[in-house]
Amino acid sequence: MDTKELLKKVRKIEIKTRRLSDHVFGGEYHSTFKGRGMTFSEVRGYQFGDDVRNIDWNVTARYNEPFVKVFEEERELTLMLVVDISGSEFFGTQEQFKNEILTEIAATLAFSAMQNNDKTGLILFSDEIELYIPPKKGKSHVLRIIRELIEFKPKSNKTNVAHALKFLSNVMKKKAIVFVLSDFIDDNYRDTLKIAASKHDLTGIRIYDQAEENIPNLGMVQMEDQETGELVLVNTGSKSVRNQYYAYHRERADYFSEAFKKSGAGALSCRVDESYVKKLLGYFKRR
Repeated sequence: MDTKELLKKVRKIEIKTRRLSDHVFGGEYHSTFKGRGMTFSEVRGYQFGDDVRNIDWNVTARYNEPFVKVFEEERELTLMLVVDISGSEFFGTQEQFKNEILTEIAATLAFSAMQNNDKTGLILFSDEIELYIPPKKGKSHVLRIIRELIEFKPKSNKTNVAHALKFLSNVMKKKAIVFVLSDFIDDNYRDTLKIAASKHDLTGIRIYDQAEENIPNLGMVQMEDQETGELVLVNTGSKSVRNQYYAYHRERADYFSEAFKKSGAGALSCRVDESYVKKLLGYFKRR
């Protein structure tokens, strides 16, 4: 992809997702993810309705009239986007591939964090850590993240969610808001997820294509495994083949739901042809 085309793509995603984060997600993001706590701001005279627990007894004794301590929310947070860029993300039978939806969601969240003056960092993973961008503030930083999401070419096509979560726990010592975006065609990440979710406010967003669950009857079809590159002939006319295919993907989807629920993390699934805006808003409101 040449520079001109890349900048055009970045601009297109910026316009779409910036509008979403400005009008839709800004307030929701702010109210969903609270700051680290309350910090002391000032002392002022007691007013009717003030909480008596906030009375500053030292100042009250000095001036012989009641004064209260005023606290402010310590807002600054860090958003970490952990995004799967393995081979299976470059799949889609609808208008968009899974990786395009992941990019749009990640960009929307990054702009929402930017509006709240929060830092944003990025981890791109396959079965290894492909790229790590430490958290920083600012628009140029967010645009760099979007640029990497669009044009980064992974060295590997395979997936290892557990490896990405382990890396996250190692590099992020302080509590962060973490979104893991993937199709989660993987398992054996339950234990690592539990550790990461105990440290961070973590949410998994599973993006999938309906053809992955219900393979249509197309007779004998040559298929390529996006993660191994292997070409195989599949008899989609066979009901048992279609059932096996369905069972495999259902198993991964159930593992995802159960693993996130048991670890206390948030989770949502979104099909590529569904509105991720509605899904995300619904998720924020439920919290």
